Amino acid sequence: MKQICVVGVGYVGLVTAACFADLGNRVIALDVNEQRVENLKKGVMPIYEPGLDELVKRNVSGGRIHFTTSYAEALKDAEYAFIAVGTPSGESGEADLQYVEAAAKSIAQNMRAALIIINKSTVPIGTGDWVADIVKSAQPNPNEFAVVSCPEFLREGSAIADFMSPHRTVIGSMDKDAANKVAHLHLPLRAPIVITDLRTAEMIKYASNAFLATKISFMNELADLCELVGADVKEVAAGMGYDARIGRHFLDAGLGWGGSCFPKDVEALAFMAKEKGLNPRILNDVMDVNNDRRKDAVKNVTKMLGGEIKGKTIGLLGLAFKPNTDDMRYAPSIDISAALVRAGANVRVYDPVAMEVARPLLSAEVTMFKDPYDLAKDCDALMIITEWNEFKQLDLEKVKGLLKTPVIYDGRNIYDPKVMKEVGFTYRAVGR
Repeated sequence: MKQICVVGVGYVGLVTAACFADLGNRVIALDVNEQRVENLKKGVMPIYEPGLDELVKRNVSGGRIHFTTSYAEALKDAEYAFIAVGTPSGESGEADLQYVEAAAKSIAQNMRAALIIINKSTVPIGTGDWVADIVKSAQPNPNEFAVVSCPEFLREGSAIADFMSPHRTVIGSMDKDAANKVAHLHLPLRAPIVITDLRTAEMIKYASNAFLATKISFMNELADLCELVGADVKEVAAGMGYDARIGRHFLDAGLGWGGSCFPKDVEALAFMAKEKGLNPRILNDVMDVNNDRRKDAVKNVTKMLGGEIKGKTIGLLGLAFKPNTDDMRYAPSIDISAALVRAGANVRVYDPVAMEVARPLLSAEVTMFKDPYDLAKDCDALMIITEWNEFKQLDLEKVKGLLKTPVIYDGRNIYDPKVMKEVGFTYRAVGR
C-alpha cells in the first residue's frame, strides 16, 4: 500500500484520488477550497461523473481516502504527491500556471521527507523543470525529491473507465528511479507504459489532444462540403473509420469540441509555437473551424425559420459540452444561446444534469425547463445541442404535436433524416 497525496479535487484530481484508493492505496486528497473539502467529507460530489459518487463513498468507508485542506497533513507520510490543479487559458492563450506554482510552493514548504512530485495537470513543455526549481528554492530544509510528468488522458463521462483501463500510461522524468517507481504505481492497470523524458511526456499530452481536435474540425469542414455535393458525412465517417490508419473515433461532425481540455490545450500549443517563432497554421485553422460551427448553427436555424428569428421561440436540448457530464466549460450552448438572444429570439433550454452549472453562464433572458416536452410546447424550432441518450428516445410524434412549427436543427446528427421526414419535420442535420 502506497501513501499518496493528490492536490486538487476537480475532474482529474478527484478521479485520480478515488481510483488510486480503489487500487488499495492510502490517499489524502487536498484542496484549498474549504467548502469543497467539507462537502466531500459529507459525501457531496463537486462534479457529475458517472460512478464517481459510489467510488468515493466506498473508499471513504474503507478508510482508503481522506480529504483535507492541510498540506502538512496530506504530506506527512506521502511517498507521492500528484499535482492535479487547473491550468486555464490566459489572456493570450497561454496556460495559466498560477495554481501549479502555488501547489509546488506549498508542497516544498510542507514536505518532510523524500518525495516524488508528479505533474498530472496539463502543463506547457518545460513546466517540470520549472516546478523542480520552485520546489528546490522554496524548501525551508533540503529534502530529496524528483519531478515526474504523468499526464492524464481522461474523458469526461467515462473518466473512471479511462483511468482503470487506459490505452497507455505516459511517464516522463530525468530521474530514472523515480520514473520506475511511478510506473510501478500504475502496474495494476496492466496497460502499456511509455517512459521518456519530462518535456517529451508533456508534449505527448498536448499533441494527443490537438490531433483529436484536428480530426473533429476536419470532419466538420468536410460536412459542409458533403451538404453541397449531396454526400452523407456519417456514412463517409463510417467508411473512413474502417481504415486502421485513420480509426473511427472522433470522426463525428457536429457543433465542434468544447470542455476543459481541447480548447485550452490547442490554444496553449499554438501559443507555444508562436513563442518559438513558428506559425501554427493547422492549429489556428482547427480553432477557427471549431468556432465557426456555433455561428453556423444559428445561421442554419435562422434559414429554417424563413430568415428571421426575432420574436421566435427556440428550444435548446442539451447544455453540457458532451453527454454524461455537467461540464459547461467552452460548451457550444453558451455561444449559441447568447447569439439567439442577441438576435431577439426567446430561448428555452433543458439538460438532464447541467442546469445548475449552466444557470450563471447563460443570459438572464434564457428560460430553463425541467422536461423536454414542456420545453417543446409552442416552440418555433428545436435545436439538438448535446447528444444525450434521453433525446434519442423522445416520442417524435408527441414532440411534433407540441411544436408551433415542426422544425428541428440536429446539431449532433442523432436522428435519421428519412424518419424525420416521414414524421413530418422540417429537419436539418450536419453534413447530411
